[in-house]
Amino acid sequence: MSGTANEDSYSYFEHDADVGVIGRGDTLERAFEAAARATFAIMTDIATVRQAESVPVEFEETDPELALVRWLNSLLGSAREHGMVFGHFRIERDGGHWRGSASGEKWRPELERGVEVKGATLTALSVRQLADGWDARCVVDV
Repeated sequence: MSGTANEDSYSYFEHDADVGVIGRGDTLERAFEAAARATFAIMTDIATVRQAESVPVEFEETDPELALVRWLNSLLGSAREHGMVFGHFRIERDGGHWRGSASGEKWRPELERGVEVKGATLTALSVRQLADGWDARCVVDV
């Protein structure tokens, strides 16, 4: 299972009872967006999610690895708080200040429900620049 959007992509890696998500992109921010798509694609087919509402996400974090966990957990928390599922993500940063948004809709019966993701963890956490872009990964608790 994997997805692509332009040059950015996501995939998964094996991890005991949980799921490892990998986001790749030509920039750090695009890799974070791809990791968010990977996370929400565990819960539903994100291609079927309507972009009905947008929810802002903003936080401070200078460490890119911890920023990935903050980003994913902020998205998951917002989704739970609003009873929504997201399928489109945008994030930008200015130093240690991160500002983004997630677009999606309230859960509806027609959306196929996959496995609930409870949160992003520090397990296998890695954010690194490669020759061809960025790779952002961690294990999410399902």
